[in-house]
Amino acid sequence: MPVTICVGAQWGDEGKGRVVDWLASESDVVARYAGGDNAGHTISIGDTTFKLHLIPSGILQPKAACVLGSGMVVNPQRLLDEIQQLQNQGVDVSPERLFLSDRAHVITPGHIALDTASEESRAEDAIGTTQRGIGPAYTDKVLRQGLQVSTMRSPEDFADAVKAHIEDVNMVLQNRYQRRPLDADGIATMYADYARQLQPYIVNTTPIIHNALQANQRILCEGAQGTLLDLDLGHYPFVTSSSPSVGGALIGLGFGPTVVDRVVGVTKAFSTRVGSGPMPTEQKGEIGDRLRGTGEKPWDEFGTTTGRPRRCGWLDGVVLRYAARVNGFTELVLTKLDVLTGFEQLKIAVAYKIDGQTIDYLPSSVAEVERAEPIYETLDGWSEDIMNIKRWEDLPANAQRYVNYIADFVGVSVSLVSVGPERTQIILK
Repeated sequence: MPVTICVGAQWGDEGKGRVVDWLASESDVVARYAGGDNAGHTISIGDTTFKLHLIPSGILQPKAACVLGSGMVVNPQRLLDEIQQLQNQGVDVSPERLFLSDRAHVITPGHIALDTASEESRAEDAIGTTQRGIGPAYTDKVLRQGLQVSTMRSPEDFADAVKAHIEDVNMVLQNRYQRRPLDADGIATMYADYARQLQPYIVNTTPIIHNALQANQRILCEGAQGTLLDLDLGHYPFVTSSSPSVGGALIGLGFGPTVVDRVVGVTKAFSTRVGSGPMPTEQKGEIGDRLRGTGEKPWDEFGTTTGRPRRCGWLDGVVLRYAARVNGFTELVLTKLDVLTGFEQLKIAVAYKIDGQTIDYLPSSVAEVERAEPIYETLDGWSEDIMNIKRWEDLPANAQRYVNYIADFVGVSVSLVSVGPERTQIILK
C-alpha cells in the first residue's frame, strides 16, 4: 500500500508545504488533488524561500515527479508564472517531471470577476474567499459548463470556448452586479497563447498514478486548505469549494482506499484562520498579536496567497480530534512549536460550553460554534530557545509534555515536530 495522503487538520495554513517537501524526499510521485491557487505553501531552504500556489511542493525534491490532479482548478497564467519563477530559482520544472491533468478545470478572468463581485456584494456577510475565481470555476464544473484542460489541446477551439464563456459571464456581471463587461476577444486570444505554452504539460494523469502503484512506487498526495474548510465537513458556508480532506485525494487523483497506508494530519501548535467563520479559541488581544508576529518574517502569520493577517488563538483540541476522526489520521505532524516559546502558560481547548451545556465534540451548526465557549486545559510553557534542537530528547520537558498531551487527547501519535521554518528544523519523534 504505497500511498501517503497529507491533510491539513485545521483551517489551512498549517505548514503542509514544508511537510510535503520533507515527505517527498522518500516519494516517487507527489500529486496535488484539489483546490487551485488559493493555496499558499512556503518552503525555506537555506537562504531561498519558495512560495508555491499550484505546483506540488515535491517539485523541490529533484527525483519526484509532480502531478496537478483532476480535482484541481487551474489558472493557466498563474501556473506559467509559477513555472517561470521556479525555473529562475534553478528548479527543474520540465514537462518530463511536471504533469497537468487533462481532466482538471480552467480558471478564467471571468471566474475571478464573478468571485470579486459576489464577495463585494455580500458586504459584511462576505465569506472571505481569496477572490482567485476558485468558487465560480467549481460552480461551472458542477453545472457541466466548465472549461476542461483537455480543451487546451486545440488552442483555436479553446479560444472559441473561452470567448463564449466570457460573453456569458459578461451578462451576469452587467445585469446582476452592474459591472463593466470583460474583453472577450482579448481574453480568448490570451488564453489561446497559454494553451500553446502549456500543451507539453497536459496529459492523462490516471496512467501515471496507476503505473506508479503497479511498480509499488511511493505516491504522496498533497492537499490544499484544511479539513475545517471542506465543502462537506467544514462549517458551511465558510468553506472552500472542494474537498481538502482525505476523500478528495481518492476522487481528485483516481484511486481506491485500499492502496492508502498513511494519512498524515498536519496541525500548528496553535490555531489560525484566514477569512470569516467561527473560531472558538481566537485571541484578539496581546496573545493573538504575539502568536501572529509582526509580518517582518516570512513565516509570520500572514497569508502566503492573500497577505491578509491570520486570526490566531490557542490550539483547539476539539477541532483537531474531529479532523483526526473524519480523515482517519495515522499520525500527526506538529508545526511551529517554536512560536510558543516564552509563554508562561499554554492552553488547549478540550471541550465547549454552549448554552450552559458542556460538549466534547464539534457541532455542525455555525450558530452553535459561534456561541461556543472553550473549556481549556492549561499546561506550563517553556522559555528555552528550541529552534536549533535536532533531537526529541533535547526539547524542554514542558515542550515534550505539550506535544504528548496533544497526541493523547487526539488519540493519534505525533511523528514529526517542526521548530523553525527551515527544511532542516524538523525533529523526528
